[in-house]
Amino acid sequence: MKAVHFGAGNIGRGFIGLLLSKAGYEVCFVDVNEAFVSQLKERGEYPVTLASEGQETVTVTNVTALSSVTHADEVADAIADADLVTTAVGVSILKHIAGVLAEGISRRVAVTSAPLHLIACENAIGGSAQLKDLVYAQLDEAARGKADASVAFPNAAVDRIVPLQQHEDILKVVVEPFYEWVVDASQMLPGYTPVEGIHYVDNLEPYIERKLFTVNTGHCSAAYLGYLRGYETIQQAMGDEELTARVREVLEETGAVLVNKHGFDQAEHSKYIDKILERFRNPALTDEVSRVGRSPIRKLSPNDRLVSPALQAYDRQLSYSALTRSMATALLFDVKDDPEAVELQASIADIGVPATVTKYTGIAAGHPVHQSVMAEYEQLK
Repeated sequence: MKAVHFGAGNIGRGFIGLLLSKAGYEVCFVDVNEAFVSQLKERGEYPVTLASEGQETVTVTNVTALSSVTHADEVADAIADADLVTTAVGVSILKHIAGVLAEGISRRVAVTSAPLHLIACENAIGGSAQLKDLVYAQLDEAARGKADASVAFPNAAVDRIVPLQQHEDILKVVVEPFYEWVVDASQMLPGYTPVEGIHYVDNLEPYIERKLFTVNTGHCSAAYLGYLRGYETIQQAMGDEELTARVREVLEETGAVLVNKHGFDQAEHSKYIDKILERFRNPALTDEVSRVGRSPIRKLSPNDRLVSPALQAYDRQLSYSALTRSMATALLFDVKDDPEAVELQASIADIGVPATVTKYTGIAAGHPVHQSVMAEYEQLK
């Protein structure tokens, strides 16, 4: 079995590539980083260390790589010959790989009707659907018709904490032991072969929102609160009992939305929150506040981890003040080497906080959630 995976970064190597290799796939990584590509191609393996008490290291084998810059034609051929294509590049980068994906699919459907699944493993709701739109925009009518019958883009939810890191071996990656990869089975082609390690469900939305509104909401809340208190790492921040209590308040609000909307068991979800907070504290991981809080504009967008649950809580007449506090802390995230943080601060200086909130969250100034963000901002400032 052959898999093509776009993104040879820490998530790609430490999560998706690891799991696919263990499931029996030959994995061809595609990346712009020539150092990663040459090392993966030359060695055909790399080490992954689990951030646990035993620090177990496994060797991921049966891998190679291609450069998306200098080997685009070979990448298209690899896609045409693959059984599975996955991505972990960041949702904003999907548009840049859509062209070679379209070319690979065109070559494939011209010679075979064998099924192909493309799964975007990104921190986004409907990532694979977004990828499909981008790819289909570059297919001609004939190729689209054939792809409709044999190519699928099932949405997925992925969860594994992989911090920024540097090692003498550039391919080595340290990851937390926990992982979850959930795929929408209803969007798979009939007769598909399950990948060992993937959890297939008929309704993905509850799992996507549970992960996004718990792991991602909690993580960025800890980062922004930690930044304001001068902590450098998430682990330092989570050692602050008051800060941890505030993060828990946020997750209790998102949890109330999830239980109300999706029917999750209250007691089980409380245990899930406990597990997430425990993962953030993992002493074997060092995750920088600046990394986790990075890209505050994206995190403040209408369908993302802060605004969406706050508005859903408002619609359900549930509490949202802890969420608006997290939104306010995002507005105070002033990290000079983060382009989005710089843009956010420039907007605040130019048009003021109320207009900036509306500009990036889409929430009108008169809305109670907007008013709550402003109240929290003034208090924090």
